[in-house]
Amino acid sequence: MEFHPRPQPGTAKPWAFPAPERGTLPNGLTVLRCDRPGQQIVAVEVLLDAPLDAEPAGLDGVATIMARAFTEGTDKHSAEEYAAELERCGATLDAHADHPGVRISLEVPVSRLPKALGLLADALRSPAFADAEIERLVANRLDEIPHEAANPARRAAKELSKRLFPADSRMSRPRQGTEETVAAIDSSAVRALYERHVRPATSTAVVVGDLTGVDLDALLAETLGAWTGNTAEPLPVPPITADDTGRVYIVDRPGSVQTQLLIGRIGADRHDRVWPAQVLGTYCLGGTLTSRLDRVLREEKGYTYGVRAFGQVLRSAAPAAGSPVAPGAAMLAISGSVDTESTGPALEDLWNVLRVLAAEGLTDAERETAEQNLVGVAPLKYETAAAVAGTLADQVEQQLPDDFQAQLYRRLAETGTVEATAAVVSAFPVDHLVTVLVGDAAQIAEPVRALGIGEVTVVEG
Repeated sequence: MEFHPRPQPGTAKPWAFPAPERGTLPNGLTVLRCDRPGQQIVAVEVLLDAPLDAEPAGLDGVATIMARAFTEGTDKHSAEEYAAELERCGATLDAHADHPGVRISLEVPVSRLPKALGLLADALRSPAFADAEIERLVANRLDEIPHEAANPARRAAKELSKRLFPADSRMSRPRQGTEETVAAIDSSAVRALYERHVRPATSTAVVVGDLTGVDLDALLAETLGAWTGNTAEPLPVPPITADDTGRVYIVDRPGSVQTQLLIGRIGADRHDRVWPAQVLGTYCLGGTLTSRLDRVLREEKGYTYGVRAFGQVLRSAAPAAGSPVAPGAAMLAISGSVDTESTGPALEDLWNVLRVLAAEGLTDAERETAEQNLVGVAPLKYETAAAVAGTLADQVEQQLPDDFQAQLYRRLAETGTVEATAAVVSAFPVDHLVTVLVGDAAQIAEPVRALGIGEVTVVEG
């Protein structure tokens, strides 16, 4: 019997994160463009300098309602007509608000790009913000809040933010508002936020896709270039502060058969030179099924389906002139769930993993696996225009250089085991972690107190 010869791998092609071209339209809008031959779905990201800190007192969530309202009609089209026009050109348009600002994301076939950019420009230039549509969006948001409160992971995140950040900080409160603040939002509040903070001079558009044969300069001039506004400076970025004194909060859910774990603090963001080592070390700790946390808590002990450690940038900005400190920060966290009876033992083993890591460090094999996973998958991760546009937008939002992502992969490959160990141990010190547990307090409070990882407080679920 003759078998077909086994296929052999081809020669690896060099890859680097794509570099954008940067320019500015006459109206002040910053534009980053990136030609990606073969990617017929063009992705456009628009960043608006309307951070959550800009929301008026008592109106938390108004930025979210404004973001959602951009797709609910303009001076040319009603909400239904606008949705139909997007569908006719095969486009999707989404928007959301977060601490750094509002982001609008468009994806459309390149053949329909002129029409879709015109619709996007209309939404930015003259959104309708009709009373009835704002009322509907507010009602929808009010319906979402009880569902989020019933989700253990969302409830844990809300509690961690409340306990980690000062009470007067916007970061201590839910990103999309509470029932009380959302109920107070009306169309006049939405329009006031828009008029104060949405303008081309402080905004950026990122365009990625196959631009062969597309006169993008002319197209932008006809669409986003027609958007006008004042030339006020971007809002200052206040520094982030947090209290990471080791302590435990149990959100009581009587009868719960599982406990949701969320353990966190804030640490270095992407402007800090330790970021690559922190990324590498955190991945070794809990980035995948082969990480230390999973190996112990999942494979050896069977407490959980999986536990993850991660760093998530909250808000990032370059240091002010003459200051070595950037006003941004990243949330460094460990998240997962265990059965109720295993809560105490699982936390004990988790803390032991951190202590052993501090005492013995990472192994070269762990570091090599993490590098291969983080760097090796990059060409696949950025196959789509949307993925490239999203990362370029992140860099703009966080005031990073345009080649940051490309340099990050180089720096990850150059980071040694000792550096990665030092970074992850510094990121997750055993005596400076705020722990939130969503579960049955009657069953888990005493076992957790016995661990001595911090004062235990039970709060209403």
